[in-house]
Amino acid sequence: MRLGVAGLGTVAQGLFVLLSENADRVARQLGQPISVARVASRTPRSHIDTLGAEFSTELNSLLQDDVDIVVELIGGTDDANRLISRAIELGKPVVTANKAVLSQFGNSYISRARESHVPLGFEASVAGGIPIVAVLKDGLAGNSIDSITGILNGTCNFVLTQMDAHDSTFESALRQAQDLGFAESDPSFDIDGIDAAQKLSILGSIAFDQPIDLANIYIEGITNIQLDDLHYARELGYRIKHIAVARVFDSSVEMRVHPALVSDKDLMSRIDGVDNAISVAANGVGSLLLKGPGAGSRPTASAVLSDIIEIAKGKSSLPTNTTSTRRASPICDLTSSYYLYVPVSDEPGVMATLAEVLGNHRISMESVIQKSDAIQQTGNVRWVPVVLLTDEVRESVLDETIRDLQELSAVHGDIRRVRVVNLN
Repeated sequence: MRLGVAGLGTVAQGLFVLLSENADRVARQLGQPISVARVASRTPRSHIDTLGAEFSTELNSLLQDDVDIVVELIGGTDDANRLISRAIELGKPVVTANKAVLSQFGNSYISRARESHVPLGFEASVAGGIPIVAVLKDGLAGNSIDSITGILNGTCNFVLTQMDAHDSTFESALRQAQDLGFAESDPSFDIDGIDAAQKLSILGSIAFDQPIDLANIYIEGITNIQLDDLHYARELGYRIKHIAVARVFDSSVEMRVHPALVSDKDLMSRIDGVDNAISVAANGVGSLLLKGPGAGSRPTASAVLSDIIEIAKGKSSLPTNTTSTRRASPICDLTSSYYLYVPVSDEPGVMATLAEVLGNHRISMESVIQKSDAIQQTGNVRWVPVVLLTDEVRESVLDETIRDLQELSAVHGDIRRVRVVNLN
């Protein structure tokens, strides 16, 4: 079985290492060895052992007859899309780790691959070494999936972990993530939630038999989370994580990515560093939790190699990818509990005023934190944070409530909100 590998980055290097280290085991499983026939990359890297492959700077070289499976590991969308599209057109199986190209062109790939009976593997596009695509597509094929909830971005999880565990500022935690190679020099793709949303769009498509559609996902990053929020969340019995949620109802599907309070009694709250975790609720098995490395050379290469082996065995399958009749549920329809951070004047009667506004919108408070030693001063104004944990309320109602609170003369600065995710 001969591979044509596009790219010489960390995942490709990990693949070469695993192919070398596990060559005997792979050959025993398949009854034949896997070799790397060709490698294509924009820049040659002579120090990388490509296992005897012929090198070219032209991606189209991977479409030659001596390549049985095209492995796309270059990232980005334009070149990757051209290579994947052409390979499918020529009837060549494709394995990709590229969630960006899948979230944009995946529906077309799956449709054309199904029509032409061409295998398409993308296990490595979501959650690194966690085999979640295989679990949803094959392992739970006889189940009706109710929901998927998870930590899908290692950069966000690392930053929030550093802030929570070490009192690091957001800026210093992000710099550390960049220094360790967990975040790009331009980290916006991760910290703004786009990466997690792309992964969720792929998982939602498989789980709910619907087209991949990034536009139907509510996306919020972690840039507004402050150290105070993490401290108060702990005091309330929660941890703040960047969470992806996909839930299906009779006539609608809800998909969202945002920071969330997760109960410290839930295992998801203890997923730290760059690890990912995914909880799946299904009507046959109940609840499953998968946890593992969400990125990295070897974990992602492990997922790539699993797809290659499945294709070589002739066992590769494609998701249904039907045209769903369910509508996308907008975030304003969400019903949730909420954490609110309200900066108010340090003066008598403020709590009564806040309670009145909440009462006017029929919002009950589950918990309230106000500390006299937390008084701060901005200019001539002395203020103190009031932290509220509400009972469940519709998001559109909370939007109106926050607007009314923000207009109070006693409120100084922006009110921060974080949704609560109940994983039970």
